[in-house]
Amino acid sequence: MKRSYELTFIVRLEGGDDSAVNTTVDQVRGWVETQDLGQVTKIDRWGRRKLAYEIDGQREGYYVLFDAQLEPRALFELERSLNLAPNVLRYLLVRCEE
Repeated sequence: MKRSYELTFIVRLEGGDDSAVNTTVDQVRGWVETQDLGQVTKIDRWGRRKLAYEIDGQREGYYVLFDAQLEPRALFELERSLNLAPNVLRYLLVRCEE
């Protein structure tokens, strides 16, 4: 049974290159939609924003919000992939109320 989740993540900015941001967003979307365990229903790109504090030498990041339908068993692997991704500075995965 799929449940509604919101995934917000911050992408590392490398020299103002938007292709790296697009590649990372596509990569995260692929992780969500692996093996038909999830589906991204909405992508909201908030854009470049100043961080509240410096993370790994970065003062700015590119914020992205996904609305997704996920199987609960897919969460562990998704969070593992997000933790290991070099271009994802931070993420927050929250279950929405139904």
